[in-house]
Amino acid sequence: MTTTTIAVAGDAPYDVTVGSGILADLGDALPAAARKVLIIHPPTLAERAESLRQRLLVDRDVLLAEIPDAEQGKRVEVAAFCWQILGQADFTRTDAVIGFGGGAVTDLAGFVAATWLRGVALVQVPTTVLGMVDAAVGGKTGINTAEGKNLVGAFWPPRAVVCDLDLLASLSPNERVAGYAEVVKAGFIWHPEILDLIEADPIAAVDPRSDAFRRTMELAIDMKARVVGEDLREAGLREVLNYGHTLGHAIEHAERYRWRHGAAISIGMVFAAELSRLAGRLSDAAVQRHRDILGTLGLPVTYRAGAWPQLLATMQRDKKSRGGMLRFIVLDDIARPTVLQAPDESLLFAAYQEVAG
Repeated sequence: MTTTTIAVAGDAPYDVTVGSGILADLGDALPAAARKVLIIHPPTLAERAESLRQRLLVDRDVLLAEIPDAEQGKRVEVAAFCWQILGQADFTRTDAVIGFGGGAVTDLAGFVAATWLRGVALVQVPTTVLGMVDAAVGGKTGINTAEGKNLVGAFWPPRAVVCDLDLLASLSPNERVAGYAEVVKAGFIWHPEILDLIEADPIAAVDPRSDAFRRTMELAIDMKARVVGEDLREAGLREVLNYGHTLGHAIEHAERYRWRHGAAISIGMVFAAELSRLAGRLSDAAVQRHRDILGTLGLPVTYRAGAWPQLLATMQRDKKSRGGMLRFIVLDDIARPTVLQAPDESLLFAAYQEVAG
């Protein structure tokens, strides 16, 4: 059983462990002083969560909190449900929370851990591609409101992140590919090797049993670890992780969060690439590479033409606008991200026409 350990630096450093069949060692990631543990999980993982609970029961009390699937779980009412369990079980500051699920679950679990008694230990066990390469790494936690996605949250680094690749075997191909959009993003902004591996064999790249898949996952996690280790609170470098996300989040909001995150981000990346090209920064070939790679994987690259006014209004309200000015991460070249601040609305409209379908 080979594992890869990726260190995340910062004031509260931790490790991300990647491998197959490594859940058996999850207890080692918990604080020795933790006498009580809450595992937060979605309904689809109820049986596995119970198995995990039994494994951890040896010398501690372990409780389960089943929350709604996907973005429906990221509501303040759900957080309050978890707080109620923690309060009734007398969880103290030495106890711990485990997030066991996809990105929405780890976001919610992180928020619950960050806010209970002003912060208790958190161990993330992501069970999706998106969770492993993005949501569970970096310490950003949050819930959604009627006004937008992740507008309420806290920065709370986990104690450890355990990425057991065996957990991905049961995912549908569509779900794996949707999460893989964040891996592609890492290729465009940081590790071009990811793009090379996808172009060499797109089928192997999304097959959890392949060496290419594991390599691209490790590279994507490495990128996230390096960026957040230097900039936890998104004061500078971390902003590059928003590539494709400004429009992507607006699309998710327009779809009332019924779309997969990766599908929306895929369109957002093509939009950002087109914006980069129209701003005179990115070559036609690099933009086409976005379309080719994302399209080959089966990810969407177009969105409704008539949706632009609604999307623009949502973006202007989004947390990535500062001082009333929209900011976009664009590319000067592959793996050379930069900020484009307050672009003219006519430029944004022109870029959107390139993704309007």
